[in-house]
Amino acid sequence: MSNAQYYVYILANKRNGTLYIGVTSDLVKRVYDHKNNVVEGFTKKYHVHKLVYYEITEDINGAIIREKRIKKWKRAWKIELIEKNNPEWKDLYFELI
Repeated sequence: MSNAQYYVYILANKRNGTLYIGVTSDLVKRVYDHKNNVVEGFTKKYHVHKLVYYEITEDINGAIIREKRIKKWKRAWKIELIEKNNPEWKDLYFELI
């Protein structure tokens, strides 16, 4: 039995801006990589570097399913999820480090 933690997270470039949804086992490192353009692709191209939402689970399969489910949601639902927990769209990364 492991105590591993997995994170489903949402990055944004600004309030109500472009969103990116991902899953990781190391949220601080993953967001750092996004912020510093270590990760090629979408977040680098669109400057999506602000951690605006995350949730924690101990089940990797559950995390992957949740990520895929959120990706299929309507945009309004994603924004509602963010604003329920982070109405100011603060960069939560700085609370983690």
